[in-house]
Amino acid sequence: MAKATKKQALGRGLSALLKETAEVNSASDENADKVVGSIIEIDLNLIEVNPFQPRTYFDEDALQELANSIRELGVIQPITVRKLAEDKFQLVSGERRFRASKLVGNTTVPAYIRIANDQEMLEMALVENIQRKNLDPIEVALSYQRLIDEIKLTQEKLSIRVGKKRSTVTNYLRLLKLDPIIQTGMRDAFISMGHGRALINVENPSDQLKIYEKILRDKLSVRQTEDLVRALKSGNLAKASKKKTLPSSITNSIQDFNQFFDAKINVTVGNNGKGKISIPFTSLEDFNRIKDLLK
Repeated sequence: MAKATKKQALGRGLSALLKETAEVNSASDENADKVVGSIIEIDLNLIEVNPFQPRTYFDEDALQELANSIRELGVIQPITVRKLAEDKFQLVSGERRFRASKLVGNTTVPAYIRIANDQEMLEMALVENIQRKNLDPIEVALSYQRLIDEIKLTQEKLSIRVGKKRSTVTNYLRLLKLDPIIQTGMRDAFISMGHGRALINVENPSDQLKIYEKILRDKLSVRQTEDLVRALKSGNLAKASKKKTLPSSITNSIQDFNQFFDAKINVTVGNNGKGKISIPFTSLEDFNRIKDLLK
Protein backbone atom coordinates (compact mmCIF):
# COMPACT_ATOMS: atom_id res chain seq x y z
CA MET A 1 0.00 0.00 0.00
CA ALA A 2 1.38 3.37 -0.99
CA LYS A 3 2.02 5.79 1.85
CA ALA A 4 -0.87 8.19 2.20
CA THR A 5 -0.19 11.89 1.93
CA LYS A 6 -2.50 14.86 2.21
CA LYS A 7 -3.92 15.89 -1.13
CA GLN A 8 -4.14 19.47 -2.30
CA ALA A 9 -7.16 21.20 -0.82
CA LEU A 10 -8.39 22.39 -4.22
CA GLY A 11 -8.20 18.95 -5.79
CA ARG A 12 -10.74 16.14 -5.90
CA GLY A 13 -14.50 16.56 -5.81
CA LEU A 14 -17.26 14.99 -3.76
CA SER A 15 -17.54 11.96 -6.05
CA ALA A 16 -14.15 10.81 -4.76
CA LEU A 17 -15.35 10.88 -1.17
CA LEU A 18 -17.89 8.07 -1.31
CA LYS A 19 -17.85 4.73 -3.07
CA GLU A 20 -20.80 3.70 -5.19
CA THR A 21 -23.51 2.08 -3.09
CA ALA A 22 -23.45 -1.68 -3.38
CA GLU A 23 -26.63 -3.31 -4.69
CA VAL A 24 -28.65 -4.70 -1.80
CA ASN A 25 -29.36 -8.43 -2.03
CA SER A 26 -29.91 -11.07 0.61
CA ALA A 27 -27.66 -14.02 1.32
CA SER A 28 -28.25 -16.88 3.72
CA ASP A 29 -26.94 -20.30 4.60
CA GLU A 30 -29.25 -22.91 6.06
CA ASN A 31 -26.33 -24.42 8.03
CA ALA A 32 -25.24 -21.09 9.52
CA ASP A 33 -26.98 -21.71 12.83
CA LYS A 34 -24.33 -24.33 13.64
CA VAL A 35 -21.62 -21.70 14.05
CA VAL A 36 -23.52 -18.41 14.52
CA GLY A 37 -22.78 -16.84 17.89
CA SER A 38 -19.41 -18.58 18.18
CA ILE A 39 -15.93 -17.07 18.28
CA ILE A 40 -13.60 -19.25 16.23
CA GLU A 41 -10.32 -18.95 14.33
CA ILE A 42 -11.09 -18.45 10.63
CA ASP A 43 -8.69 -18.71 7.71
CA LEU A 44 -8.07 -15.19 6.43
CA ASN A 45 -8.40 -16.42 2.86
CA LEU A 46 -12.02 -17.43 3.54
CA ILE A 47 -13.02 -13.87 4.51
CA GLU A 48 -14.00 -11.21 1.99
CA VAL A 49 -14.12 -7.51 2.80
CA ASN A 50 -17.38 -5.70 3.44
CA PRO A 51 -18.71 -4.10 0.21
CA PHE A 52 -20.77 -1.74 2.37
CA GLN A 53 -17.72 -0.46 4.26
CA PRO A 54 -18.12 3.36 4.30
CA ARG A 55 -14.45 3.92 5.12
CA THR A 56 -12.23 4.02 2.03
CA TYR A 57 -8.96 5.23 3.58
CA PHE A 58 -6.77 3.34 6.05
CA ASP A 59 -3.72 5.21 7.39
CA GLU A 60 -0.62 3.14 6.66
CA ASP A 61 1.33 4.23 9.74
CA ALA A 62 -1.58 3.50 12.08
CA LEU A 63 -2.11 0.15 10.36
CA GLN A 64 1.56 -0.73 10.84
CA GLU A 65 1.34 0.18 14.55
CA LEU A 66 -1.66 -2.14 14.89
CA ALA A 67 0.23 -4.87 13.02
CA ASN A 68 3.17 -4.54 15.44
CA SER A 69 0.77 -4.87 18.37
CA ILE A 70 -0.83 -7.97 16.83
CA ARG A 71 2.61 -9.47 16.25
CA GLU A 72 3.40 -9.10 19.97
CA LEU A 73 0.03 -9.70 21.63
CA GLY A 74 -2.20 -11.25 18.98
CA VAL A 75 -5.69 -10.03 18.03
CA ILE A 76 -7.20 -9.06 21.39
CA GLN A 77 -10.67 -8.16 20.09
CA PRO A 78 -12.17 -10.61 17.54
CA ILE A 79 -13.45 -9.26 14.25
CA THR A 80 -17.12 -9.76 13.36
CA VAL A 81 -18.16 -11.64 10.22
CA ARG A 82 -21.35 -12.97 8.71
CA LYS A 83 -21.56 -16.44 7.23
CA LEU A 84 -22.43 -16.36 3.54
CA ALA A 85 -22.06 -20.03 2.68
CA GLU A 86 -20.00 -23.01 3.71
CA ASP A 87 -16.38 -21.89 4.16
CA LYS A 88 -17.24 -18.34 3.06
CA PHE A 89 -17.49 -15.32 5.34
CA GLN A 90 -17.78 -11.56 4.97
CA LEU A 91 -16.51 -8.82 7.29
CA VAL A 92 -19.05 -6.90 9.34
CA SER A 93 -16.51 -4.94 11.40
CA GLY A 94 -12.79 -5.07 12.14
CA GLU A 95 -11.27 -4.43 8.72
CA ARG A 96 -8.20 -2.76 10.27
CA ARG A 97 -7.55 -5.87 12.40
CA PHE A 98 -8.16 -8.03 9.32
CA ARG A 99 -5.67 -6.03 7.23
CA ALA A 100 -3.09 -5.83 10.03
CA SER A 101 -3.28 -9.60 10.59
CA LYS A 102 -2.48 -10.16 6.92
CA LEU A 103 0.31 -7.60 7.16
CA VAL A 104 2.17 -9.62 9.83
CA GLY A 105 1.69 -12.89 7.94
CA ASN A 106 -1.01 -14.44 10.12
CA THR A 107 -3.10 -17.10 8.40
CA THR A 108 -6.11 -17.03 10.75
CA VAL A 109 -7.98 -14.47 12.83
CA PRO A 110 -10.43 -14.85 15.75
CA ALA A 111 -13.91 -13.93 14.58
CA TYR A 112 -17.41 -13.66 16.03
CA ILE A 113 -19.94 -15.08 13.58
CA ARG A 114 -23.44 -13.78 13.01
CA ILE A 115 -26.22 -13.79 10.40
CA ALA A 116 -27.19 -10.56 8.64
CA ASN A 117 -28.78 -9.66 5.32
CA ASP A 118 -27.29 -6.96 3.12
CA GLN A 119 -29.42 -4.14 4.54
CA GLU A 120 -28.44 -5.10 8.09
CA MET A 121 -24.82 -5.31 6.96
CA LEU A 122 -24.97 -1.78 5.60
CA GLU A 123 -26.57 -0.43 8.76
CA MET A 124 -24.12 -2.19 11.06
CA ALA A 125 -21.14 -1.02 9.00
CA LEU A 126 -22.34 2.59 8.96
CA VAL A 127 -23.23 2.72 12.66
CA GLU A 128 -19.99 0.98 13.66
CA ASN A 129 -18.06 3.41 11.48
CA ILE A 130 -19.80 6.43 13.01
CA GLN A 131 -18.81 5.36 16.52
CA ARG A 132 -15.10 5.73 15.68
CA LYS A 133 -13.33 8.71 17.25
CA ASN A 134 -11.03 9.54 14.34
CA LEU A 135 -13.55 10.12 11.58
CA ASP A 136 -13.51 13.38 9.67
CA PRO A 137 -16.79 15.39 9.75
CA ILE A 138 -17.63 14.72 6.10
CA GLU A 139 -17.24 10.97 6.55
CA VAL A 140 -19.67 11.12 9.47
CA ALA A 141 -22.09 13.26 7.47
CA LEU A 142 -22.00 10.89 4.49
CA SER A 143 -22.63 7.92 6.78
CA TYR A 144 -25.63 9.71 8.31
CA GLN A 145 -26.98 10.53 4.86
CA ARG A 146 -26.63 6.93 3.69
CA LEU A 147 -28.54 5.69 6.75
CA ILE A 148 -31.33 8.15 5.94
CA ASP A 149 -31.42 7.32 2.23
CA GLU A 150 -30.85 3.58 2.25
CA ILE A 151 -32.25 2.44 5.59
CA LYS A 152 -35.11 4.97 5.36
CA LEU A 153 -34.49 6.51 8.79
CA THR A 154 -35.77 9.92 9.81
CA GLN A 155 -33.33 12.30 11.50
CA GLU A 156 -35.13 11.64 14.79
CA LYS A 157 -34.80 7.84 14.50
CA LEU A 158 -31.24 8.20 13.25
CA SER A 159 -30.25 10.26 16.31
CA ILE A 160 -31.61 7.51 18.57
CA ARG A 161 -29.88 4.76 16.57
CA VAL A 162 -26.45 6.38 16.74
CA GLY A 163 -26.85 7.82 20.25
CA LYS A 164 -26.48 11.46 19.25
CA LYS A 165 -28.67 14.53 19.75
CA ARG A 166 -30.84 15.36 16.75
CA SER A 167 -29.22 18.80 16.55
CA THR A 168 -25.81 17.10 16.26
CA VAL A 169 -27.04 14.92 13.40
CA THR A 170 -28.53 17.99 11.68
CA ASN A 171 -25.26 19.95 12.01
CA TYR A 172 -23.31 17.15 10.34
CA LEU A 173 -25.83 16.75 7.50
CA ARG A 174 -25.71 20.49 6.77
CA LEU A 175 -22.01 20.15 5.97
CA LEU A 176 -22.98 18.27 2.78
CA LYS A 177 -24.43 21.54 1.44
CA LEU A 178 -20.93 23.05 1.28
CA ASP A 179 -19.05 23.27 -1.99
CA PRO A 180 -17.33 19.92 -2.76
CA ILE A 181 -13.90 21.59 -2.67
CA ILE A 182 -14.56 22.78 0.88
CA GLN A 183 -15.80 19.32 1.86
CA THR A 184 -12.55 17.88 0.55
CA GLY A 185 -10.55 20.45 2.53
CA MET A 186 -12.41 19.46 5.68
CA ARG A 187 -11.84 15.79 4.99
CA ASP A 188 -8.12 16.40 4.49
CA ALA A 189 -8.03 18.40 7.78
CA PHE A 190 -7.17 21.71 6.14
CA ILE A 191 -10.17 23.19 8.00
CA SER A 192 -12.24 22.03 10.98
CA MET A 193 -15.94 21.32 11.36
CA GLY A 194 -16.21 24.70 13.10
CA HIS A 195 -14.93 26.42 9.95
CA GLY A 196 -17.41 24.41 7.88
CA ARG A 197 -20.36 25.33 10.09
CA ALA A 198 -19.45 29.00 9.72
CA LEU A 199 -19.21 28.69 5.93
CA ILE A 200 -22.65 27.04 5.69
CA ASN A 201 -24.15 30.45 6.43
CA VAL A 202 -22.69 31.77 3.16
CA GLU A 203 -25.22 31.00 0.43
CA ASN A 204 -23.14 31.92 -2.61
CA PRO A 205 -20.72 29.06 -3.48
CA SER A 206 -18.26 31.55 -4.97
CA ASP A 207 -18.16 33.52 -1.71
CA GLN A 208 -17.77 30.26 0.20
CA LEU A 209 -14.66 29.44 -1.82
CA LYS A 210 -13.20 32.93 -1.42
CA ILE A 211 -13.47 32.71 2.35
CA TYR A 212 -12.20 29.12 2.32
CA GLU A 213 -9.09 30.17 0.39
CA LYS A 214 -8.55 33.05 2.84
CA ILE A 215 -8.82 30.61 5.76
CA LEU A 216 -6.05 28.53 4.21
CA ARG A 217 -3.90 31.50 3.19
CA ASP A 218 -4.13 33.44 6.46
CA LYS A 219 -4.64 30.42 8.77
CA LEU A 220 -7.82 31.92 10.21
CA SER A 221 -9.30 30.52 13.40
CA VAL A 222 -12.96 29.49 13.64
CA ARG A 223 -13.72 32.74 15.47
CA GLN A 224 -12.03 34.80 12.76
CA THR A 225 -13.95 32.88 10.11
CA GLU A 226 -17.24 33.55 11.88
CA ASP A 227 -16.35 37.28 12.00
CA LEU A 228 -15.54 37.19 8.30
CA VAL A 229 -18.87 35.55 7.47
CA ARG A 230 -20.75 38.13 9.52
CA ALA A 231 -18.83 40.89 7.78
CA LEU A 232 -19.74 39.44 4.39
CA LYS A 233 -23.43 39.32 5.26
CA SER A 234 -23.31 42.91 6.54
CA GLY A 235 -21.41 44.16 3.50
CA ASN A 236 -18.15 44.89 5.38
CA LEU A 237 -16.00 42.02 4.11
CA ALA A 238 -13.15 44.24 2.84
CA LYS A 239 -12.87 46.03 6.19
CA ALA A 240 -12.88 42.79 8.17
CA SER A 241 -10.29 41.20 5.90
CA LYS A 242 -7.96 44.15 6.27
CA LYS A 243 -8.28 44.08 10.04
CA LYS A 244 -7.34 40.42 10.29
CA THR A 245 -4.34 40.46 7.93
CA LEU A 246 -0.94 40.79 9.61
CA PRO A 247 1.68 43.15 8.13
CA SER A 248 4.38 41.30 6.20
CA SER A 249 7.09 42.61 8.56
CA ILE A 250 5.37 40.84 11.45
CA THR A 251 4.54 37.70 9.46
CA ASN A 252 8.19 37.32 8.45
CA SER A 253 9.29 37.56 12.10
CA ILE A 254 6.86 35.03 13.59
CA GLN A 255 9.03 32.09 12.54
CA ASP A 256 11.98 33.62 14.41
CA PHE A 257 9.82 33.88 17.54
CA ASN A 258 8.67 30.27 17.12
CA GLN A 259 12.25 29.01 16.85
CA PHE A 260 13.53 31.08 19.75
CA PHE A 261 10.80 30.03 22.19
CA ASP A 262 10.31 26.55 20.68
CA ALA A 263 6.58 27.23 20.70
CA LYS A 264 3.88 28.37 18.28
CA ILE A 265 3.59 32.12 18.88
CA ASN A 266 0.33 33.90 18.08
CA VAL A 267 0.35 37.55 17.00
CA THR A 268 -2.74 39.74 16.52
CA VAL A 269 -2.82 43.34 15.27
CA GLY A 270 -5.73 45.78 15.20
CA ASN A 271 -6.48 48.60 12.76
CA ASN A 272 -4.75 51.08 15.04
CA GLY A 273 -1.47 49.19 14.80
CA LYS A 274 -1.66 47.92 18.36
CA GLY A 275 -1.46 44.20 19.03
CA LYS A 276 -0.34 41.42 21.30
CA ILE A 277 2.04 38.47 21.28
CA SER A 278 0.87 35.25 22.96
CA ILE A 279 3.40 32.62 24.05
CA PRO A 280 1.79 29.28 24.99
CA PHE A 281 3.30 26.87 27.53
CA THR A 282 2.41 23.25 28.26
CA SER A 283 3.45 22.90 31.90
CA LEU A 284 5.00 24.76 34.84
CA GLU A 285 8.38 23.47 33.73
CA ASP A 286 7.78 24.84 30.24
CA PHE A 287 6.67 28.18 31.74
CA ASN A 288 9.93 28.45 33.69
CA ARG A 289 11.88 27.60 30.54
CA ILE A 290 10.22 30.48 28.68
CA LYS A 291 10.75 32.80 31.66
CA ASP A 292 14.48 32.03 31.61
CA LEU A 293 14.61 32.80 27.89
CA LEU A 294 12.99 36.19 28.50
CA LYS A 295 15.62 37.01 31.11
